[in-house]
Amino acid sequence: MKSYIEIYGPPVLKAIKALEKIAIDMPEVCIWDTVIESTIPASDYYDAATEEAYFVANVMVEIPKERCGKIISKSGEKVGEYDFYFEWFKNPKKGELNKLIEKVDTALEPLGCKYRIITK
Repeated sequence: MKSYIEIYGPPVLKAIKALEKIAIDMPEVCIWDTVIESTIPASDYYDAATEEAYFVANVMVEIPKERCGKIISKSGEKVGEYDFYFEWFKNPKKGELNKLIEKVDTALEPLGCKYRIITK
């Protein structure tokens, strides 16, 4: 199951980076977005070093070692009409979805972005 996010910006790039930061502290999800799509070639496997290098270079944060190799989606699905998605490792409960929405609201509010989220 994925929670797709469409960002109505600007600043779209800053919003994507804010969403990537959210995922670092959410072990129940992995992510994919338009920036990752244009930076890392699609693959069934990303090693921990590739993911760590991406986050240090593009998000300007280090990710915990336990998240390396698990944070970028390996499903191979493109974002399509959306800018970002959180891919759940198991079907989320309503409370988990609400927690995600709360985190997204908090992260995007200072940027002035609006967004739409659809989970399917």
